[in-house]
Amino acid sequence: MDAVVIKNLSKTYGNIQAVKDISLTVNNEIFGLLGPNGSGKTTTVRILTTLIPPTSGDAWICGCNIFKDSLKVRQKISYVPQEMALDVKFTGRENVLFFAKMYGISDPEDKVDAVLRVMELSSRADDMVRTYSGGMRRRLELAQALVHEPEVLFLDEPTIGLDVAARKKIWEHIKTLKKNGMTVFVTTHYMDEADQYCDRIAIIDKGTIAAIDSPKNLKAELKHNIITVRASGDFREIDIPGVSLIGKQGDYLCFMADEGRETLPRLSKYLETSGMTIHALSLHEPTLDDVFLERVGPYEESGHFNDLQFRTMLRRRS
Repeated sequence: MDAVVIKNLSKTYGNIQAVKDISLTVNNEIFGLLGPNGSGKTTTVRILTTLIPPTSGDAWICGCNIFKDSLKVRQKISYVPQEMALDVKFTGRENVLFFAKMYGISDPEDKVDAVLRVMELSSRADDMVRTYSGGMRRRLELAQALVHEPEVLFLDEPTIGLDVAARKKIWEHIKTLKKNGMTVFVTTHYMDEADQYCDRIAIIDKGTIAAIDSPKNLKAELKHNIITVRASGDFREIDIPGVSLIGKQGDYLCFMADEGRETLPRLSKYLETSGMTIHALSLHEPTLDDVFLERVGPYEESGHFNDLQFRTMLRRRS
């Protein structure tokens, strides 16, 4: 039985169509849903977790219909939203115990001890949550989500705002959950995380699925090289066969090229001839960032693309 089945799912808010006719199937895997801000990621997750109804279409979680069997769906899933779902005036143990009792678990204390141990929080279980670090709070939210042993775990931006070490720790726990048979459906803005940890990803843009496959296969489909340029001066549209602009942010320009090595000197000369001053050039094989940019299209600074992510990506390449 498939863990998640979505058929022709749509959601409209007034004149805005947040999700448009989405269909996909998710099994025992870490499945990533990627997209720019406002692309429909969180709306999709909220529909699947029965928090909001779709305008049209249907979906099933572990064979249970989200309309007809919503109570059964909630018994089979857990959802960790972007916003903190903890009470900082209580201890870690008290926060998880509240969820255990809410789900009617017969041995709540034992179960709470078990999930706190899995999330490596036993030594701090009786400390107030306000003393926890961001990474510890996120692991405590995972402990809450796991206390009733869900079959499907939905995570909305699980590592947002965390440092590198905390992000790695969270993903180690997520990998273990999948290894133990749980299906994990995650949204994230971090392309490196999706590339490294997700078995499959779907790229959603303006409410529709633009691509779906494993990160490896999606990168293999992008049979181009990527050229990143840091340059000052006014940029003008280029006219070089086999070269296209896929991103622009400040002094950074990102191009897709059919023949990268041959194109690099031609592109540099073209930009300099147009009046720009070149400060740095780099050439690399396609990454998941490039797949994302290619699928959702180029975005200028005034667009809705995640500027912080784009600047971080380009700094990493330079």
